[in-house]
Amino acid sequence: MSHRRPLRTLLLFVTLSVALGATACGGTSSGTAGGPGDRPQIVVTYPVLAAVVRQVAGDGAEVTTLMPNGADPHEWSPSAKDVQKLLGADLVVHNGLGLENTLQKHLEKARKDGVAVFAVADHVTVRTVKAGEGAEADDPDQAPGAKDPHLWMDPLTMKQWIGPLVPALRTAGVTSASATATEADLQALDRDITTIVQTVPPARRKLVTGHESLGYFAERYGFQLIGAVIPSITSQAEASAGRLAELTKKIKEAGVPAVFTELGTPTATAESIGRDSGAKVVELSTHVLPADGTYRTFMLDLTHAVAGALT
Repeated sequence: MSHRRPLRTLLLFVTLSVALGATACGGTSSGTAGGPGDRPQIVVTYPVLAAVVRQVAGDGAEVTTLMPNGADPHEWSPSAKDVQKLLGADLVVHNGLGLENTLQKHLEKARKDGVAVFAVADHVTVRTVKAGEGAEADDPDQAPGAKDPHLWMDPLTMKQWIGPLVPALRTAGVTSASATATEADLQALDRDITTIVQTVPPARRKLVTGHESLGYFAERYGFQLIGAVIPSITSQAEASAGRLAELTKKIKEAGVPAVFTELGTPTATAESIGRDSGAKVVELSTHVLPADGTYRTFMLDLTHAVAGALT
């Protein structure tokens, strides 16, 4: 008897402790104290932008990407669940130049509902398409003078919006947000890319891409844009037979070593241009984050691919 009573008392204490612990932790959707559910919810539309937002926010936010890695941003459409995430966010970060075309009405609704929305393009020097680069479509949104949404192709352009992002994150409740380390990393990345590009002779720094996606990269690192398989800043456009024949001629005349394809580029068309022009066809990952999920590796992989094909 003298041994059983303390045992029953101990079991009762353990049972009550577990019950009280469960009540304190809760099983609700808000999560445990200090857990992910208590952190500010930051929704980013595009994976490459999200990689940088995570770097700035640190562990102080739950960063969600709407668009799957590897999806064509010009064709992707949000699900009902995606829209729900958008409308429930503490902050939404998007490109700002219509890259996520099918998301625009939902972004507008989020603004009207009081969701804080941060447009990256509002805080950078936006590049415009130049005549002769290949984007000669009748659509004014694609023709020379159109604003180029592929701003993530230059780390120094990306650096421009980091400072303005920090107060937006802090207003959303992210206390750990800091621009310093990310800006330093982007500056160092620019130097690393410049070093790689210097291995390519200036006369061979000529780019033919799947669509008009490398304009920022070309302007920053001294490449000439000869043309694009799809003469547009969106992969949804189409090229006529006449324009493809003209592009093939330009490749031959300029002595372009390689034609770069990417997400959304018609494989058969690119291979046909390669055969007719004598240029090799090389695939680039302009919309796909690497396995480590970082912007740095994304840009270094792309630069090495470009340099390797042109040297």
